[in-house]
Amino acid sequence: MPRPIQATIHTAALRHNLSQVRQAVADAKVWAVVKANAYGHGIERVFEGLRGADGFALLDLTEAERVRALGWRGPILLLEGAFEARDLELCSRLHLWHTVHCDEQIDMLALHKTHEPHRVFLKMNSGMNRLGFAPHRLRSAWTRLNALPQVDEISLMTHFSDADGSKGVAHQVARFEEVTRDLPGERSVSNSAATLRHAQDPAVKSDWVRPGIAVYGSAPDHPEHNAAHWGLQPAMTLSAQVIAVQHVQTGDSVGYGSTFVAEHPTRIGVVACGYADGYPRICPTGTPVLIEGARGRTVGRVSMDMLTVDLTPFPEAGVGSTVTLWGQAANGVVLPIDEVAQAAGTVGYELMCALAQRVPVAVAG
Repeated sequence: MPRPIQATIHTAALRHNLSQVRQAVADAKVWAVVKANAYGHGIERVFEGLRGADGFALLDLTEAERVRALGWRGPILLLEGAFEARDLELCSRLHLWHTVHCDEQIDMLALHKTHEPHRVFLKMNSGMNRLGFAPHRLRSAWTRLNALPQVDEISLMTHFSDADGSKGVAHQVARFEEVTRDLPGERSVSNSAATLRHAQDPAVKSDWVRPGIAVYGSAPDHPEHNAAHWGLQPAMTLSAQVIAVQHVQTGDSVGYGSTFVAEHPTRIGVVACGYADGYPRICPTGTPVLIEGARGRTVGRVSMDMLTVDLTPFPEAGVGSTVTLWGQAANGVVLPIDEVAQAAGTVGYELMCALAQRVPVAVAG
């Protein structure tokens, strides 16, 4: 039989999460962000759940081809734009919209031969200090683009650095509004955190919002809020089975480095999941799991192919029992991926994207 581990992608949860985003910003159009192979979920697997979006946003031209191959004829936005001049040929062929964030991309457009002018999103660096034109240079960039016959409509965008925290977005919104106030074109400013946390702020105006992590059921501002607070459901479940049981006595250790030492007789379940499957090696003893849908914990170090859990509180559990590493158990109980990520000192994004290719993936309704 196959190794007893599986990831499940929940189509209904994707639809639900997209609906939650729409409720938060009823007057805005929604990009479903599917970069990084849909945050590790798989573009082909999430398409049915997210096809109710107004467009798909991603980074990679190959991923754009995959979305078109699925039959999508609506907008697709390249969030980082073209990386070299020949990328614009594929933008023309696939009718892709693309971000312009530097002079070099304008230079490429000026030399590009196309029968149909391109829709571009001009990006301003309002404080994130990654991509985008500095505020004092945005208008000259807009003027250059507006003069090109290769360019049709120009939209305006920026990206928030602190939408998920106490610093907030007001300082960036003010800078963006000041620079772009009299420029025409649609605006796109809100990521998941801004969409959910600041949707009621009239100053945070978006014609397009760009939810990423929220559509996959993770809270963009964890641990201040969890996914349930925002009405989100996990789009991915990772589960495995117990493949062996060890009975250890007081003073016995478990796993590499003997980092866990039993303080009393303990039943240890060995689970068919390890860091080669994408489960973080750094997760310490006490990281939450669900054992047959009930809250339990890991013990000892995570190995390449296995991890160990404490079965002592679960006398009925044994070989063949299901352990949910994150997501929704069969009885409906949810273990948020954000809790596992917090134990590992990281974020849910990383766990989703790190799911290993060797893990079988199923799609559920």
